[in-house]
Amino acid sequence: MPEPRYRLVVFDWDGTLMDSAASIVESIQQAAREMGLRVPERERASHVIGLGLHDSLRHAVPELQREGYEEFAALYRKHFRAREGAMSLFPGVPGLLEELSAQGRRLAIATGKSRRGLDHVLDASGLRKHFAASRCADETRPKPHPAMLTELSGELGVALEAMLMIGDTTHDLEMAASAGVDAVAVAYGAHPEPSLRTLAPRAVVASVVELRAWLRNNA
Repeated sequence: MPEPRYRLVVFDWDGTLMDSAASIVESIQQAAREMGLRVPERERASHVIGLGLHDSLRHAVPELQREGYEEFAALYRKHFRAREGAMSLFPGVPGLLEELSAQGRRLAIATGKSRRGLDHVLDASGLRKHFAASRCADETRPKPHPAMLTELSGELGVALEAMLMIGDTTHDLEMAASAGVDAVAVAYGAHPEPSLRTLAPRAVVASVVELRAWLRNNA
């Protein structure tokens, strides 16, 4: 079997592997409501998915003072956990990861989730076995800074040009571009397709089925 073009495939989590974008938006809105803040509209709240905590709050609830960040974060986590039962992997995700692993590719995650949050969903989903490494927003520079990708490159010994980033937000694509890493956008997550296309990813796909086909033919 020929050597794959991309030896390391890096996935975002929320909105890319797990159908959780709506729950994130609703949790942000409910936390704002409980703190008596202006409730962000869906587009504003969905735009921050994938960013680190402080960047998210500065954009979604700009009137929130920094001393209120921890209270807001605690409320958000409460509402997000209450919605966990309504979240699931996108159809086809387990099979896609199995196929990529069988091809000898290494897989990793770069996510705006906290380490605690990512560990929880990796164990609950049964997907931990597929990933060689991961980076979270609370342990390095968050997206769109390229640190997650450059650190994964160093840890796993894979050159940046042999990596592929797959994500559903412009933050994922901007991170990849800053790191010199190719990217594929999925249009079934948090950010609208026109916004994704402005960053010129190698492809924009509408489903996990399309993503799997693109990877078979191009990666």
